Amino acid sequence: MKVTIICDNEVKKQGLQADWSFSCLVEAGKTPPILFDTGASGSVLLHNMEGLGIAPDAIGIIVISHPHWDHTGGLHDILELNKNAEIYLPASFGVAPPGRKVVMVGKATQIGENVFSTGELRGIEQSLAISTDKGILVVAGCSHPGVGEIIDAASSFGKVYGIVGGFHGFDDFQRLDGLSLICPCHCTQYKSEIKLIFPEKCLECGAGMVLEL
Repeated sequence: MKVTIICDNEVKKQGLQADWSFSCLVEAGKTPPILFDTGASGSVLLHNMEGLGIAPDAIGIIVISHPHWDHTGGLHDILELNKNAEIYLPASFGVAPPGRKVVMVGKATQIGENVFSTGELRGIEQSLAISTDKGILVVAGCSHPGVGEIIDAASSFGKVYGIVGGFHGFDDFQRLDGLSLICPCHCTQYKSEIKLIFPEKCLECGAGMVLEL
């Protein structure tokens, strides 16, 4: 299982562009490649995908965590280049792209083999829960429902091993105690504090970072 950060506020690979946004590619077993969120800018998304060797038409599934501009800005551009990907949107997203296979997610939903949506939590955001040999890896967009609530929802699929994504203003750091991997990205307000508390578990996020489990 592999997660490649495509868009983030920071850059970990030369030649990529930083942007206030989040997007990543999830490759999990037999499930088609998943584009989770599309960043804020189509041009940055496609530039970074090219720099990472990710072909737009190779994406099999697109999942949007929540309908904020810094996670949906590249959606139109990727859909122009990819005509076949299934799309999973939170139920509150609004108008779905016409002429596409779209699933509006309310409750917890299986997206692929060993890949699940937590369901739309608190009426705004869904996260991914990916089953790996080490446990469940959570991929979150901004964690508006709260990191703790997302971890609790993901734990219905198994013991949570780690979490990667935006944590927003999350500061209940004890909720991370049982995790083995913590990768705060994008909008996380307390990155430095999390790194200080969990120095051996915390990874620095950035466009181009690759996480393999």
